[in-house]
Amino acid sequence: MTIKLLYFASLREALGASGEEMALPADVADIAALRKHLAARGDAWRALTQSQSLRAALNQRMVGPQAAVVDGDEVAFFPPVTGG
Repeated sequence: MTIKLLYFASLREALGASGEEMALPADVADIAALRKHLAARGDAWRALTQSQSLRAALNQRMVGPQAAVVDGDEVAFFPPVTGG
C-alpha cells in the first residue's frame, strides 16, 4: 500500500520535508500505527508520537488515531497553530 504524506508548520521545519510518498508495511493500518512507524525513524520523527496535540487529516478530513489508512490515501500531520 502506498500513501502520500504531508507535513505542516513547525513539523515540516523539524523534519526538513513538506511531504513524501511511502509504501507501508502490512501492519500499518491506521493513523496510530502510521505515527509509530514514522517515529521509528528516530530524532525529529519522534515528535509524531510524543506530541499529544499533533493533528492528523485523512484525505483532507480531520481524523482520530483509529482511522483506517488504505492504498492511495493522503495523510497530513500538523501541530496546533496559533495566530493573531
